[in-house]
Amino acid sequence: MKRIIFTTILALAAIVAMAQTPQAMLDKCVAAINSGGGVTANYSVETHQGTSKGNIAMQGNKFRIISPEAKSWYDGKTQWSWSPVTGEVNITAPTPDELQMSNPVAAAQHFKANFNMKRAKAKTAKTYAIKLTPKAKKDAIKTLWLYFDETTSLLRTARFEMSDKSVYIIRITDYKHKSLPASTFSFDKSQVPAGTAVVDLR
Repeated sequence: MKRIIFTTILALAAIVAMAQTPQAMLDKCVAAINSGGGVTANYSVETHQGTSKGNIAMQGNKFRIISPEAKSWYDGKTQWSWSPVTGEVNITAPTPDELQMSNPVAAAQHFKANFNMKRAKAKTAKTYAIKLTPKAKKDAIKTLWLYFDETTSLLRTARFEMSDKSVYIIRITDYKHKSLPASTFSFDKSQVPAGTAVVDLR
């Protein structure tokens, strides 16, 4: 009987340990994002050039990003992208690889497949930190640090240390869970200057 109890305790300990692996943490983050139908959040991106801010909405594999520097809508099949540089809206049917650059959920799957991960020491309590290094030696990212809220499993900060020594820090705040209408993820012409050209690149 003691042996059975001891074995059971070891098994439970192993299950708990597995739940705290970096890969499991990414899965928990994706599940937390998808809970409640959808989620919106504010974000900021800090670089040596300054800080830019915006808002992101996500539901399943759909997303919308709104900021002064760029606006993007993806309904699960079609993506509309606007930037002040081109001054136009481009319509594309992005590949999974292209979505990794803009969809946080797709990015999580990309990290699991293409990066080595290990738990890192967090600087604050109730924070789960992961250090990621790319498997490919020529990757533009040298090291990536992800910081999650252990209570909610949601990503709070991502620090990208690039091969060219530049650093990008993304901070995410004000998560709000709610069901979002399908129109959220389709192009909204009111969000771009009147008369903006729409170019279909599909």
